[in-house]
Amino acid sequence: MEEPTQHVVAVRKNGDGDIVEMKLSSGQVVDYEEAQYMAKNGQISGVNVFRGRDGDEHLRSNADGDPTNNLDNLPGF
Repeated sequence: MEEPTQHVVAVRKNGDGDIVEMKLSSGQVVDYEEAQYMAKNGQISGVNVFRGRDGDEHLRSNADGDPTNNLDNLPGF
């Protein structure tokens, strides 16, 4: 059975300010790589994976003109 789509509700950052973990609407906490995998497989809504100038894959919020739901602006946990 397919899991319902979740969304990111909070983030945990490291000392450099990089997001390292995300809390999903179900309460599940996933690391950055797992969140990328889940986003690629349609298990997290509101985010997408893109390849940056550095050649690495990154996760970002879907562009909707609302800066308050950008991953960097979500509350910490």
